[in-house]
Amino acid sequence: MLLAVNFPAWLKPEVIPGLPIRWYGVMYIVAFAVAYLLYRRQVRERNFPMNEDMLYTLFFAGILGLVLGARIFATLVYETSDIYRRQPWLILWPFRDGRFTGLMGMSYHGGVIGGIIGFGLFSFIKKYDARDIGDMFAGSIPLGYTFGRLGNFINGELYGRVTTGPLGMIFPNAQRYSAAETWVRDVAEKTGIPIPGADAMLNLPRHPSQLYEAFFEGVVLWLIIWLVRKHNPFKGFLTGLYMGCYGFFRFFLEYFREPDADLGYRIELVHNGIPPALFSSPLNFTTGQVFNFGMICIAIIWWIIASRLPGHETAYVYPDKAAGYYGKPLKSRRSADPGEREAARKNRRKLRKKLR
Repeated sequence: MLLAVNFPAWLKPEVIPGLPIRWYGVMYIVAFAVAYLLYRRQVRERNFPMNEDMLYTLFFAGILGLVLGARIFATLVYETSDIYRRQPWLILWPFRDGRFTGLMGMSYHGGVIGGIIGFGLFSFIKKYDARDIGDMFAGSIPLGYTFGRLGNFINGELYGRVTTGPLGMIFPNAQRYSAAETWVRDVAEKTGIPIPGADAMLNLPRHPSQLYEAFFEGVVLWLIIWLVRKHNPFKGFLTGLYMGCYGFFRFFLEYFREPDADLGYRIELVHNGIPPALFSSPLNFTTGQVFNFGMICIAIIWWIIASRLPGHETAYVYPDKAAGYYGKPLKSRRSADPGEREAARKNRRKLRKKLR
């Protein structure tokens, strides 16, 4: 009896067979749309001084930086051949051998760096406080990220390590292993996979790590930030919370995700001969784990810096936009004089009526 789930046969990478439109690309569009709507919601409920044109410009700068950063970083870090160093124009060229393939290979960490540069430049040019911009992005991005990982799942890529557990799934395009290997036969016997012969190449069950990431790095992380967004102790806190929690979740989920075959472990403290397709030791770290640990450290350092920067005091609802285009935030609800507190309460009541 097979103790694993087969990948749904009705899921295909192409939206319409024969046309160069893939679900992964569609999911990217959905992710951007979800992030935009959540960001717009925060702008409205905070009475933040940003009109629709500015919001469009901000998202254009952020998305452009994200795509460029994700693509360039992927080719520099995860591509072991020197094709992009010899032909750098191929980095952003979506065709291979006369066939449209899209931009194959994007790095999350590169996207974060590019996105920060994009909205940082926007904030500098338009005179916005980048800490406010970053905090609202922190409340918008994770739920959109969920759809990106669902796109990976539909593509049948970035699957996890081999498992004998109840959540194992057989991905049709996963690497197959020879039944001559003892560990392969052991996994096959435990999961009920038939072994037709000693030289057979077997497709073993994998962790559906894309779904793990979609849930923890997307839904759970978004809920955490969304629930604390109105209790922001200082400007930049939510930005650090996003980076730290994402790095934490992703670091541990990497133990379920198979490392890139050509990269393996970046740090291997335990040499036990177990192939990367199987979990070997918590002391062997992938490229992603190195970057995620770096994100956690950066988040802690950012919290220390941001809590001490001038003007770090924050108020969730800004004064009326009529006070000036960029507005002047209240230092805190407690420190505001009675007139300011009453004006803030009126503004909040107006916003609630608009949002109903």
